[in-house]
Amino acid sequence: MQSNQNKFNDNVVWRADELWRHQFTRHPWSDDQIAELTLKSAYGSTTVSHILQQAAQQLESGCGVFLASGLLPDTLEEQLAVFEKVYRQIGTPISQSTNGERLFKVQNEALSEHDARVRGPNTRRALSFHSDRCDVIGFFCIRQAIYGGENLLVSSIAVHETMQEERPDLLAELYRPYYWKRHTIDQGNQRPWYQLPVFAPYKGRFMANIMRVLILRAHQSDQCPDLTQSQLEALDYLEATARRPDHHVRFHQKPGDMLFLNNYVVLHSRTEFNDSDDRDKRRLLLRVWLSTPNSRELDPVFAPLYGATGAGELRGGIHPAIK
Repeated sequence: MQSNQNKFNDNVVWRADELWRHQFTRHPWSDDQIAELTLKSAYGSTTVSHILQQAAQQLESGCGVFLASGLLPDTLEEQLAVFEKVYRQIGTPISQSTNGERLFKVQNEALSEHDARVRGPNTRRALSFHSDRCDVIGFFCIRQAIYGGENLLVSSIAVHETMQEERPDLLAELYRPYYWKRHTIDQGNQRPWYQLPVFAPYKGRFMANIMRVLILRAHQSDQCPDLTQSQLEALDYLEATARRPDHHVRFHQKPGDMLFLNNYVVLHSRTEFNDSDDRDKRRLLLRVWLSTPNSRELDPVFAPLYGATGAGELRGGIHPAIK
């Protein structure tokens, strides 16, 4: 196996054919673990707890990916309860909206493209590779789409390494600040824009951070300078590298699958999908943003996006709207 320790930190660098061969990236729940997780009361099993402790370690210092499968209770209430039992052993849920929602339903809402509530997760369109504003993001698949909606995951460290070998000039652009427009839902942020690099390793730990849609909105805004040709080319090269078949893994998250990703070392994407006209049969994922107690320290430049930047500090999420 070619993956090895990289020059930044102790995270494992992986390519498409390597991810699922690493220990603790994938875990099928056993019958005993399912029986325990579906109990109504709180639990403290050393078996389940040990698995999730390993998952938390894998997320922060391993491949940055953990997929648990084989458990889908019948009712939404039970699904929410089981998901919470799992994710609370990995981190603390943080707000994903100005209303303080800790759990977000990733589902096509069929909103007009001009609707202020539109964000990638509530559409059926394909998404570019990106990260979210949290340490770890978690998805629990309840229903699949009729067609499409595949998950794409890539090691951002592997993308960095490839660009270092092939286009160090464009990699250098991604270390420099890009203007980001404030998200339409981020009304608790007093700044209409801020500047952030895509790659920002700090004190020996790797860090990648990108939301291309917000960078392009800044480019289109009169409040921010236009992107240079080199900046645009660097973003395109990063996306094209991530989309190479030998770099990313592509799979359908099945009903009952819980997928957790470290946003600093893994970028994720999604293919476009076709959905049912019946809302109750549409593709549905439950999403949680987690602040983790074993997180790395971030460059202070990320304070406008994450708030706190110290290792293990509660950070990330979307703050309440300013009144």
